[in-house]
Amino acid sequence: MMATMDIPVTKVQKSRLPEVDFDNLPFGKVFTDHMLEADYENGEWKNVQIKPYGPLTFTPAMAVLHYGQAIFEGIKAYKDAAGNAYIFRPYDNFKRFNVSAQRMQMPEVPEEIFVDGMTKLISLDKDWIPSKEDNALYIRPFMISTDELIGVRPSDKYKFLIILSPSGPYYNAPMRLMVEEKYVRAAEGGAGYAKAAGNYGAAMFPTAQAKMGGYDQVLWTDATEHKYVQECGTMNVFFIIGDTAITPDLSQGTILAGVTRMSVIILLKAMGLKVEERPLGIDEIVAAYKEGQLKEIFGTGTAATISYVQELKYNDIEMKFSTDSWKTAAKVKERLTDIRVARAEDVYNWMYPVK
Repeated sequence: MMATMDIPVTKVQKSRLPEVDFDNLPFGKVFTDHMLEADYENGEWKNVQIKPYGPLTFTPAMAVLHYGQAIFEGIKAYKDAAGNAYIFRPYDNFKRFNVSAQRMQMPEVPEEIFVDGMTKLISLDKDWIPSKEDNALYIRPFMISTDELIGVRPSDKYKFLIILSPSGPYYNAPMRLMVEEKYVRAAEGGAGYAKAAGNYGAAMFPTAQAKMGGYDQVLWTDATEHKYVQECGTMNVFFIIGDTAITPDLSQGTILAGVTRMSVIILLKAMGLKVEERPLGIDEIVAAYKEGQLKEIFGTGTAATISYVQELKYNDIEMKFSTDSWKTAAKVKERLTDIRVARAEDVYNWMYPVK
């Protein structure tokens, strides 16, 4: 661990906290009093500061607006019953952020800015962390290219920021998914494993088409054959077939290596389930459903946490489930939540304390 950076802080004159209705928090629409900001120029990070949350000023020629060098992460912070604040697995997001940076030809952000800066920011806005069940403080670190230049090349200048948002659940009800067979999220050799903004922008049209049909999200398939399932727009996906939990593997570089996904794999194994990370064909899923062996489908993600899937549509086949009777997804969600809010011992050292 590197030495803690001395990050200057400018506090707001008046907090907006009293205006927030913590009993009715939408996801990602309310933001805390402060944010972290840093600039990359001449090969080094500088101007690192925590300041009041507010607008950025930029020129119409700013590179990110034209060429899409933008990456981000999603992390959550929680409070225990005593009011102590913890961040869930921030170092895993820190490492993944810099993997994304490398893929997008952007500079890596050092630990003392990403982790230590995040911790200092959350410490300052600690009272914004919700205590209601299924609520959390959503943390959004992101980086954008800021050169004032029209020209296709990596930027020389970048801006890194962290903003915080007290949020309720991303999904309030079990989901309905449609298997996508025409459009592609990511192909082998592409940037599917990076948390790049463009991946999400390109997914919006097919997702909107699915929503017009009454579905919440698409379940992406491989770019070559549209045969193997990959992930959903906002989460990795797990299938309980018989007594085995199966999730698509990461070997092709087309699926985001979800931190919640990694955590759920560990918890499922601790629960005694066999877990397989491997290619999973949609035909295998349909056959398991018809044989009565497809027990549960659920998604995992920082925003989504654990989201039940009540329907999966493939061609004319509608696979429907009664999620009320599910045991595996419910149990793993309970165990994960208990660790996050200190109702259970954190034997995996996932919770990073905010001093």
